[in-house]
Amino acid sequence: MKKIGILTSGGDCQALNATMRGVVKGLENLFGEIEIYGFKDGYKGLIYGNYQKMKPMEFSGILGKGGTILGTSRVPFKMLDIPTDDGIDKVPAMVKTYKKLELDCLVVLGGNGSQKTANRLSQEGLNVVGLPKTIDNDIWGTDMTFGFQSAVDVATHAIDCIYTTAESHSRVFVIETMGHKVGWITLHAGIAGGADVILLPEIPYDMKKIYKTIDKRTKQGKNFTIIVVAEGAISKEVAKLPKKERKQVIAERPYPSIAYEIADKIREKYTSDVRVALPGHTQRGGSPDAYDRVISSLFGAKAAEMIKEKDFGKLVVMLNGEVTAIPLEETAGKLKYVDPNNQMIQEAKTLGISFGD
Repeated sequence: MKKIGILTSGGDCQALNATMRGVVKGLENLFGEIEIYGFKDGYKGLIYGNYQKMKPMEFSGILGKGGTILGTSRVPFKMLDIPTDDGIDKVPAMVKTYKKLELDCLVVLGGNGSQKTANRLSQEGLNVVGLPKTIDNDIWGTDMTFGFQSAVDVATHAIDCIYTTAESHSRVFVIETMGHKVGWITLHAGIAGGADVILLPEIPYDMKKIYKTIDKRTKQGKNFTIIVVAEGAISKEVAKLPKKERKQVIAERPYPSIAYEIADKIREKYTSDVRVALPGHTQRGGSPDAYDRVISSLFGAKAAEMIKEKDFGKLVVMLNGEVTAIPLEETAGKLKYVDPNNQMIQEAKTLGISFGD
């Protein structure tokens, strides 16, 4: 009988349950009898041996359920070799739990940091299979992560709702979406929502270019402007600073977030009514959309096949529309940034969308 451990790590997203369901259904179909050990709250469960022995039927009926039935938490990779507050060495503790349960494989659903830890455990000799979870779609080596499209749908719906009120009241709206280091959600939702300005972390902005867009729309008789900004967007002035100084400037910014700073600068120049909207954690919540349910099921099935083939130490990915896998060591520690010169941005500029550059 195969013994499989499974955990969800890092920030939650809409398709974690759907992916776990895919893994378990695939395993049950391929092996018949299986034992599933679900670790509570991500790597913390593996560290402290906090797990639940689960039956396959417990993963039924969760395809459309958001969040994670196992719970999740963040155990930063940079803190991995620092003992817990109660003195536990994390990596040895995780290895000990794995071996105590005599697991055949550990399945890790997580983003960049979680997969770095998965790679570390693989290097420690554990059989590990990773699954690419993040609403940011920033895991290197895969075209798509589960959770991304659902987050884009939520952000797009928020823009749609703001669009009508902005038009009705002749307002400038600055809508801030998630994305500290990469702007995939902002880019996709901005285009889908008909934004006039899209600001990404990868493309430092110039306020003068934003003003230019507002002026152009005013001359065209358009009395409102939609600006969609990633939470990690920065100005060209800040981007030129040395990394340490740049971090300090951002940390000491006298605004709750970048959207408020941009809105304040627009108010200084125009008499327009300027408002800020933050969809916030709604982008992580709710049910997964149809696309995420499909790719999560396929990712889970692929993970089950890899376990049967003993193809460990890899991350399930989607490349050119095909579900495959790459070594964890190839993706660990890398981010997939938005290329400022990619076709999507170039075509968006043809549509008249400004990126503040």
